[in-house]
Amino acid sequence: MCGIVGAVSTRNIVPVLVQGLERLEYRGYDSCGVAVYAQGADAAHSGLRRARSTARVSELAEQVAGKGEQAQPLEGLLGIAHTRWATHGVPSVSNAHPHFSHGTGSDAHQKPGRIALVHNGIIENHDALRAALQAKGYVFVSQTDTEVISHLVDSLYDGDLFDAVQRATLQLHGAYAIAVFCKDEPHRLIGARAGSPLILGVGKDGQEHFLASDAMALAGVTDQIVYLEEGDMVDMQLGKYWLLDKARKPVAPAQRPVKTVHAHSGAAELGPYRHYMQKEIFEQPRAIADTLEGVEGIVPELFDQQGNHAPGANAHKVFAEIDNVLILACGTSYYSGCTAKYWLESIAKIPCQVEVASEYRYRDSVPNPKTLVVTITQSGETADTLAALRHAQSLGMQHTLTICNVATSAMVRECSLAYVTRAGVEIGVASTKAFTTQLAGLFLLTLALAQAKGRLSPADEQEHLKAMRHLPAALQAVLALEPQIMAWADDFAKKENALFLGRGLHYPIALEGALKLKEITYIHAEAYAAGELKHGPLALVTSEMPVVAVAPNDTLLEKLKSNLHEVRARGGVLYVLADADTKIESGEGMHVIRMPEHYGALSPLLHVVPLQLLSYHTACARGTDVDKPRNLAKSVTVE
Repeated sequence: MCGIVGAVSTRNIVPVLVQGLERLEYRGYDSCGVAVYAQGADAAHSGLRRARSTARVSELAEQVAGKGEQAQPLEGLLGIAHTRWATHGVPSVSNAHPHFSHGTGSDAHQKPGRIALVHNGIIENHDALRAALQAKGYVFVSQTDTEVISHLVDSLYDGDLFDAVQRATLQLHGAYAIAVFCKDEPHRLIGARAGSPLILGVGKDGQEHFLASDAMALAGVTDQIVYLEEGDMVDMQLGKYWLLDKARKPVAPAQRPVKTVHAHSGAAELGPYRHYMQKEIFEQPRAIADTLEGVEGIVPELFDQQGNHAPGANAHKVFAEIDNVLILACGTSYYSGCTAKYWLESIAKIPCQVEVASEYRYRDSVPNPKTLVVTITQSGETADTLAALRHAQSLGMQHTLTICNVATSAMVRECSLAYVTRAGVEIGVASTKAFTTQLAGLFLLTLALAQAKGRLSPADEQEHLKAMRHLPAALQAVLALEPQIMAWADDFAKKENALFLGRGLHYPIALEGALKLKEITYIHAEAYAAGELKHGPLALVTSEMPVVAVAPNDTLLEKLKSNLHEVRARGGVLYVLADADTKIESGEGMHVIRMPEHYGALSPLLHVVPLQLLSYHTACARGTDVDKPRNLAKSVTVE
């Protein structure tokens, strides 16, 4: 979602800020901006200066470079930058960050005040704070909750910015990560976080420091990273920094150690592909191979964390104690959890409940201390999933495990156990390789739990491991179907509605296929368990409603064939992904793509790939912004 970059240095940091925003573009945004403390030759070019845009970061880069009529380059040794995904107020220049305070008085809004601030998150009590500040004479020029924070800090400022920010955060209800500076203290940058991620970057020789919402923003600038914990505040000045924790007590360096983090900015290079989504679809064989690297056998220790912060927590002990599983996730990750439910109950024989994270914490539930709470998240910073995890912990469920793609994320730090997938950086907003690597991690978890409960024989273990090792080659064979899928996409591009069908283990794959089509083509799509056709969705079937069916050769195949006949009898046009031995043939109104091989329990990892390609090529045919679909963001760090 929103991205933050900030820096205090002895050099012009505007290029660093703009480069950081470029590296955060994958998160999704609808406006962007940069603000600096400028020390110009005259008053007109000194003090707080900024540039903002509702276009791409590339347009902002032209602004700060001084291109355009009567423009001056933006330069400064202290600055902040931001990409915004609109929550309060429409995407506009006036609502774009950074925001300035404006002091008080009827004409105060016509000139910048002394505070510059950027913010990720949502301030829930912004209306009350706004009214109180307006009563003091502050004039608001945006619709955002963020401008409230800038005026609040200004109202509390008395010569010490750190003190003003500290007192301001005590009045904020909600989630935030902020970076703020004051023109009266031109070598000082303050950061604070509660509910939204924020990191500190230590520059060369410690003479410059950086703030960012993601280590990727600082790739190539510094690899020395300090991860701020919940409630932390950081005071950064030239050559030094110090932190306070949520109790506002000093934090010793050993408590927030500097870690070397290689963010690999080169992973964001597009190469020969048209879009990042296409690149990431084709990276899945490699991503699966990397995720499974080093797995020689099924042992609980695969899920242990080195240097775990929870004393005594280890997978062997936890797996022996638990008697059921609760999965918490959102979006695509939720569908991976729905798939895992079938595995856990059929292979490990362990009851499993899958909850939408954003709903779970707001309903009454019955906690069981013998539950293994499993969170699934690509970024490890998803606000709803983190909140659901904390809610489960507050109910007394302390056995926690995450399947996550970012080893340094808040989710990995807050869970006792973890399996870190190795999908690499995923730029496209619509998740692809993160989903399939999550499935690989969840299948390993299923086998580990089955073994811990005495339900996995050595022969079955070897058979499953053999199938997993073959996955990269099997995925390559599926990717070779791309030309046939492109032909389907030409048909879908002309439609405005689609229906996806699956049964059993492949019902969640149908759900994921429908989600992908919605996300990047803007075609309305729904997915149903195929047996539910006659209970409602059959009323929608016409020749203008393409129906996609996932048809593996499993125990439900004959039932699925009956559902397909129901569609054809109503004039529906079918697009079927069928295993080779299903005896489903192409014909009038029946388009069939043969999958290379039947893959048993791991079949969902293969069947989802053609659905990803179908959405991708349909989006290309419709001319939509594939990697940055409207209204969506990559890392959803607000509730």
